[in-house]
Amino acid sequence: MSGLLGKLFGTGAGGKGGGKGPSPQEAIQRLRDTEEMLSKKQEFLEKKIEQELAAARKHGTKNKRAALQALKRKKRYEKQLAQIDGTLSTIEFQREALENANTNTEVLKNMGFAAKAMKAAHDNMDIDKVDELMQDIAEQQELADEISTAISKPVGFGEEFDEDELMAELEELEQEELDKNLLEISGPETVPLPNVPSISIPSKPGMDQPSLKHPPSWKVCL
Repeated sequence: MSGLLGKLFGTGAGGKGGGKGPSPQEAIQRLRDTEEMLSKKQEFLEKKIEQELAAARKHGTKNKRAALQALKRKKRYEKQLAQIDGTLSTIEFQREALENANTNTEVLKNMGFAAKAMKAAHDNMDIDKVDELMQDIAEQQELADEISTAISKPVGFGEEFDEDELMAELEELEQEELDKNLLEISGPETVPLPNVPSISIPSKPGMDQPSLKHPPSWKVCL
């Protein structure tokens, strides 16, 4: 029995493989090919079952022997179909397990590769040197902040002027402007007079006669 299993799975008398085993990708591909073959077999059996069922209905009671033979063939096809369904389920489960194992293998391989790369990157690093470098960076940053603060401060421009004196002068100018505006609003409004002509206007006729300037006394008495 063990010899038969050895021949079936390609192992020698000692139970060891005669060579390097198949890769996970190769095994997965073969399982997929087997699934495809069994799926085609399923379709074939389903069509045969439909044909035998149609033949049994056709013969019916007219030819019972032919109808019974058709039903027997249908039963055999149904049994084969059930077996294929079970086989497909097993193969599908095996393929999924193999795919998961292959995925885990690739993940572990990549993680190991990354760990080696990280180790190689840290080989030239010393924790004391790292601490010293970080201290230097902090000191340089502090120095840069101090320089920025010093640059942003005024360097004496305008310090010779007293701020209070400037504000007092500004208030004085504002008060003068306010007084000027009040005078313009409350002052007398000057209305320009019309120009008097320099030419003498002639008097009306008869105004220069004595009789008109001094009426007779009898008119006054009346």
